[in-house]
Amino acid sequence: MDFGNLIQTITIYAIPVLLSITLHEAAHGYVARHFGDNTAYLAGRITLNPFKHIDPVGTILMPLMLYFATSGAFLFGYAKPVPVRFDKLRHPKKDMVWVALAGPASNFVQALLWAVVFYLMQASGVNEPFFLKMAQGGILVNVIMFVFNLFPLPPLDGGRILVGLLPYRQATMVSRVEPYGFFIVIALVLTGVVTSLWLRPLMSLTLGLIDLLLTPLLLLLR
Repeated sequence: MDFGNLIQTITIYAIPVLLSITLHEAAHGYVARHFGDNTAYLAGRITLNPFKHIDPVGTILMPLMLYFATSGAFLFGYAKPVPVRFDKLRHPKKDMVWVALAGPASNFVQALLWAVVFYLMQASGVNEPFFLKMAQGGILVNVIMFVFNLFPLPPLDGGRILVGLLPYRQATMVSRVEPYGFFIVIALVLTGVVTSLWLRPLMSLTLGLIDLLLTPLLLLLR
């Protein structure tokens, strides 16, 4: 493994990754507070301080180990989940959908903003590869987080959205998967099921949607 290449990759992705994680988790807490649950607020998790959201194993150790083990071909990590008491929400079943959706939505908005930064730098004649790669990294990281977290299996956000949308009987059945959901997701990722059937198709659609939304800006910059 090229140590210099590792340092360069970490330097380029550090800011986009920290922002994507911090805003994702803070968004969950903020929306939960809006709908009546102050748990995350009282725990100091509605903050832009990344150290409040970083999990030493899931955010640092695991991605580094996977980077070395797979030569950068496969990365996976997670942050400290924001504590949410769904029973404290004013309308638990309905409000949990918005709480769960807030995290991925923050990543979509960030991907859109990184794309704006990238196009503005290009239009301004900025040719510094470091900043261009950082902007591209910001788009990629946030699109991956947006799509991956929407996978419809608890404890991922998509699973909680699904539980909130299903009738009570079906929702109860799906919610029972949550204690094993993390291990199921890892298995599906390692076997390539999530990548081929979920990540790649939806990432392509998401990137296409971002380009569509930024079409007016691109026309102005020409």
